[in-house]
Amino acid sequence: MPWLLHTHLLLSKNLHFFFSFSNNRPRKCIPSCSSHHKVDEDDYPWRLKKGNILKSSHESVASKSQLAQCITDAMVGSRTLIGGILIRSGLIRFGSDKYSDSILSPIQEERLQRLQERLHVQYDEDSLEHQKALIDLWHLAYPDVKLEGLISEQWKDMGWQGANPSTDFRGCGLISLENLLFFAKTFPAAFHRLLHKQCGNRATWEYPFAVAGINITFMLIQMLDLYSVKPRCLPGANFLKLLEETEEAFDILYCIAFAMMDAQWLAMRASYMEFKEVLKVTQNQLERELSLEDIHQIQDLPAYNILYC
Repeated sequence: MPWLLHTHLLLSKNLHFFFSFSNNRPRKCIPSCSSHHKVDEDDYPWRLKKGNILKSSHESVASKSQLAQCITDAMVGSRTLIGGILIRSGLIRFGSDKYSDSILSPIQEERLQRLQERLHVQYDEDSLEHQKALIDLWHLAYPDVKLEGLISEQWKDMGWQGANPSTDFRGCGLISLENLLFFAKTFPAAFHRLLHKQCGNRATWEYPFAVAGINITFMLIQMLDLYSVKPRCLPGANFLKLLEETEEAFDILYCIAFAMMDAQWLAMRASYMEFKEVLKVTQNQLERELSLEDIHQIQDLPAYNILYC
């Protein structure tokens, strides 16, 4: 059929363009739920401190970002590649009107509401339950190291900004601690691999593990537009499908995003001041994967297997 031939030719053309490294034009991002909200840089829980660290030039960062995206696309599977090409080519379209009018199933509505309730819980330094969660995280991270106290210089070893990690939760609340705990309990091998920076050639100035985790939680909340009653984009709508399959969908997606971010970090040979760019590339990748039509459960995401690398 003529339209099928046209589609085939268009895909071939886009595949040729995708693998051309000589063209450094910036790649277009898929429309995301997060595009509905303008997030000021100061809103992020972790604001990078310049200090005496020199930032790479814009051209260098863009080039590394493009190369890293190609590497990750190849790593997690062809479905992500094809899905991204179809969307950029206009063969798959989605917008806010279609998904804001969608009807949630009772399970989706119930689980989304519980997830949204978690977003409003702040970390309470005086709560014994919250204190225990923080101590549990330490024991999972360093089972053979005795913790001296809830306020200790030891916390900096995990990547908190100071001796009192509770101050870092102000930007994202208790859910960011719950995400880290879930990661440590559910995927301990991947958790320790990232915590201890066990893979790849690392930069002199590495990203702080714990605070990076808080930023990933914040990124996912913004990307999925979790404060809205209904999703306004395809990634958000597909996420609700995953949530219907398992109430742990957000926590597992967090683990995937963390592992993807670390893989991007290594692929881009990034350093401390490039964390924001690495996080943005990770978000773009997740949006593409959540836009695939054959995603029915969290294990269907191409990047899910990265947790077992």
